[in-house]
Amino acid sequence: MPRTAREKSESGIYHIMLRGINRQDLFEDDEDRQKFIEKLVLYKEKSSYKIYAYCLMSNHVHMLLHETKDPLSLVIKRISSSYVYYYNKKYGRCGHLLQERFKSEAVETDSYLLTVLRYIHQNPRKANMIDKLEEYKWSSYNEYLDSGKLVDVDYVLSMLAEDKNVAIQRFINFCNEENKDECLRYEENKRIDDETARELIKSMAAVKNIIELQRLDKGQRDEIIKKLKGIDGLSIRQIARLTGFSYSLVLKT
Repeated sequence: MPRTAREKSESGIYHIMLRGINRQDLFEDDEDRQKFIEKLVLYKEKSSYKIYAYCLMSNHVHMLLHETKDPLSLVIKRISSSYVYYYNKKYGRCGHLLQERFKSEAVETDSYLLTVLRYIHQNPRKANMIDKLEEYKWSSYNEYLDSGKLVDVDYVLSMLAEDKNVAIQRFINFCNEENKDECLRYEENKRIDDETARELIKSMAAVKNIIELQRLDKGQRDEIIKKLKGIDGLSIRQIARLTGFSYSLVLKT
């Protein structure tokens, strides 16, 4: 089936989401998160885009981005390719890390831009990772409170008030409002529970007990791991935990 054409934004502003392939985590530690932000800074200079918000979650990233000189597809390709190269080199792996086709939606009005901005910043709280938005280190929320370094905060703050201090307080109030915002969402497929996963593993490996996996030769073991990673609903951490193989082995295979 041919792909549908990506919706073109007349304003040039998009809400973008990058996702890990098979829901794989994109960041193993803070060094990885910092490296991704460095890629945003680097290609902001090269492609002259503007960024109004971002949030790095475990297996996906949200961005509110304004394309200018370079088209969106080129911008995202540069960011993602550069980060994947770094990630694969660091962890000694090869192949895809991100789903090939990133998700995006056009943002055509100021009111929807603010809605998306709030949605992005509330992601960690809605995922029960934090209680207060300012506690999350890997989003752009705090840049609005202390002058943007990566984020072009003035564009958004100017919508809220002429006086910057007033605008910042309105930003805080708006972002912390309870809401039912429905934007471009990361649709988590239902995860397979451990009991079901164990039966799947035994069936796929043709063993009576999972401990028998440890006696497989390298070729058989790697083939089983690859098949397990292709099952929708099984995470890499779950595969490692249930099989007894190391996380790094499952990640690299």
